[in-house]
Amino acid sequence: MSDAFARVPALAAQHLLLAMAALALALVIGVPVAIRAARAPRLAGAVLGFASLVQTIPSLALLALFYPALLWIGHGVPALGFLPALLALTLYALLPIARNIVTGLRGLDPAVLEAADGIGMTRAQKLRLVELPLVLPIAMAGVRTAAVWTIGAATLSTTVGQPSLGDLIFAGLQTQAWTLVIAGCVGAAGLALGVDLLLGVAERAAGERRWKRAGAALLLLVAATAAASTPLWRGGGERRVVVGAKNFSEQYILARLIGDRLTRAGYAVTYRDGLGSAVAFGAVAGGEVDVYVDYAGTIWTAEMHRADTPPHAEQLSAIADWVQKSRGVTLLGALGFENAYAFAMRGDDAQRRGIGTLDDLVRVAPQLRFGADLEFLDRPEWAAIRRANPLRFASATPYAPTFMYRALESGRADVISAFSSDGRIAADRLTVLADPRHAIPGYDAIVLVAPAHRKDARFLDALRPLIGRIPVAAMREANYRVDRDRDKQSPEAAARWLAARIGL
Repeated sequence: MSDAFARVPALAAQHLLLAMAALALALVIGVPVAIRAARAPRLAGAVLGFASLVQTIPSLALLALFYPALLWIGHGVPALGFLPALLALTLYALLPIARNIVTGLRGLDPAVLEAADGIGMTRAQKLRLVELPLVLPIAMAGVRTAAVWTIGAATLSTTVGQPSLGDLIFAGLQTQAWTLVIAGCVGAAGLALGVDLLLGVAERAAGERRWKRAGAALLLLVAATAAASTPLWRGGGERRVVVGAKNFSEQYILARLIGDRLTRAGYAVTYRDGLGSAVAFGAVAGGEVDVYVDYAGTIWTAEMHRADTPPHAEQLSAIADWVQKSRGVTLLGALGFENAYAFAMRGDDAQRRGIGTLDDLVRVAPQLRFGADLEFLDRPEWAAIRRANPLRFASATPYAPTFMYRALESGRADVISAFSSDGRIAADRLTVLADPRHAIPGYDAIVLVAPAHRKDARFLDALRPLIGRIPVAAMREANYRVDRDRDKQSPEAAARWLAARIGL
């Protein structure tokens, strides 16, 4: 528990910086637009309608949409990390700010406004001296709501590579390390309560015309945000690199294994965990991630849009040539094991039903429930498998990888899209179904390096000892050390064990 909470301060600082930057940008945009909209009914309808529409889009989807949009813009615009998270959260913060200001201005007593006109106030004077002071309490209530919403939604910025308290929550959910989930949730809740408290003090002080106290509360919030931004402007001579990882245990372990090698070579390492497959590859191609581990079949089907299944050596050679020519990415080599998609069932259930291959599965699939990882049902591999084997399940439900295995164990799923290097296959006595039609391509684990390090000898030399070094048995054991229910290890500890196991 102490190790989990030790990670909170650094992540909370970046979380606060992101949330407050989004809130500030929402105020800069929302306040003038809302003031103008309060005097123009048609504009008010459009502004509030747009802000309400944004709220109907799931925050995770909104974050994901900004990534390809910024990637399409190009020209050096960062598509990963702070910017897409900032833009998405700014849109989320607009509704309570705009709605409260518009409602407050429209609800002012007409007699007060007529009195202001009667003494000869200009429109600007009436706004500054009469309308804004009167509407301030309801406007501050909207700001407080927006702040809490933004801090909560910022936990999802992990998915686009922006560090936040969501890093702890996502990692904890995937590895069943509940102390990480608790630490992330407590940190985010504490941050939201603290910001709301300061804004509440400012709101009450402004209502009582105690401007010094209101200013002090806001100044404290600004100072905390400025302190959180220290890593952005503090100089340093370290050679900092970013190691990427997708959203399951094996990726966390391999990222730490790579990070340790780079740390020993003199680099300062940061991690971007929880990335989706398309985001991760786009990030390394764009230089926002320096290195990460992907799988040959993922690049082959999702990026190269190939449907054939050549021999592994031929596939790796084609991938290396394509990533270099199309994106400038270097395929350093394969790690030595394959993590392919594999259909798995409970061993006793498969034996009772007489199922050993995908061909056998076709005849009983309408009676079975299928559990897949979050990406699989939308991936080209699923389409290829269904072309080769006309599978029609009674239901198909996506799960986070950890909960997918739980669903199979509990009987909520009868078949899952397992991973061949997962230690839970042996531990849970699962039967992996053969693929006689070879619909699934090879999934060798491969190291992809960003264009900036293509000729960085120190960087490449630090990673080359990993190539061809990791047997699948060792990877399964490392994965199981993180995924098992008892005596669970952290990805860092599993990475250290794996390094010792392979002689590094």
